[in-house]
Amino acid sequence: MQQRALGMQGLTVSAQGLGCMGMSEFYGAPDEGEALATIGRALDLGVTFFDTADMYGPFTNERLVGRALAGRRDEVVLATKFANVRGEDGSFQGLRGDAPYVRQACDASLARLGVDVIDLYYQHRVDPNVPIEETVGAMGELVDAGKVRYLGLSEAGAVTIRRAHATRPISALQSEYSLWSRDIEALVLPTLRRLGIAFVAYSPLGRGFLTGTLRAFDNLAADDARRQRFPRFAEENFDANLRLVEQVEETAREKDVTPGQLALAWVMAQGDDVVPIPGTKRRTYLEENVAASEVVLDPRDLDRLAEVFPPGAASGERYAAAQMDALER
Repeated sequence: MQQRALGMQGLTVSAQGLGCMGMSEFYGAPDEGEALATIGRALDLGVTFFDTADMYGPFTNERLVGRALAGRRDEVVLATKFANVRGEDGSFQGLRGDAPYVRQACDASLARLGVDVIDLYYQHRVDPNVPIEETVGAMGELVDAGKVRYLGLSEAGAVTIRRAHATRPISALQSEYSLWSRDIEALVLPTLRRLGIAFVAYSPLGRGFLTGTLRAFDNLAADDARRQRFPRFAEENFDANLRLVEQVEETAREKDVTPGQLALAWVMAQGDDVVPIPGTKRRTYLEENVAASEVVLDPRDLDRLAEVFPPGAASGERYAAAQMDALER
């Protein structure tokens, strides 16, 4: 797989990464054996960039990823995140970006991952009660201590990104980006490009909606978080969004690719500074996603997709109201 630079500090990753969250939580029952096999298969296919966070599970996803990569640590770029505080019972306990918590969270992640250093360490969400300079300053101290190599932010706003980057160099910003989530194009992406910060796109397949495999709200399992946490999957929005996906399916048939491959290729075509990290917990879908790296979209394809999915086309917000408040701070 081709490589792409993440920022200007020397970090290089595969042009497509693997989001590991769903292997432990949110999208149905975990299957540890298949998850471990999927990570191993990703390595064999040339994926070197793996994404997790302390909150996934909670805490179990880091342990899973650490075990899966233990024998091949030198081949990979390992990214994890802090700031979303959760209890052992799974409860959500708010955000923390204060310096003592940054240090505490990093040490805990290192232990769970079973590594000496984290390649890319993100603040998962910006804590509105702590100056970003304090948070990023503490993250920079982790770099100085040899516990972290590169720094990142997630879902931060343009002003915060500039302040953070002035404190310590930021290599990557991670936010949701796909055909149906294009809001970062207005302010965030231009800011990143002015500063030389790369963009990591999570949920590039619209949490699975853009693959065309979901045909009705009732296809979602009772314990699937998309039923409760993501309004675009709600019954009142589902059919309208499905009609948009059906237009993507038409273009995919013409190119002899799957809708998911087309949607993923669109993200990868947005620039060499954009690296998607589609999440999956099964080898079959992983192989389909990786094959999207070979899909070439011409200007006509890109224009057609942009017409179907202009910014704001999707029905419903991408998160529930409380979670939307934590975006682009």
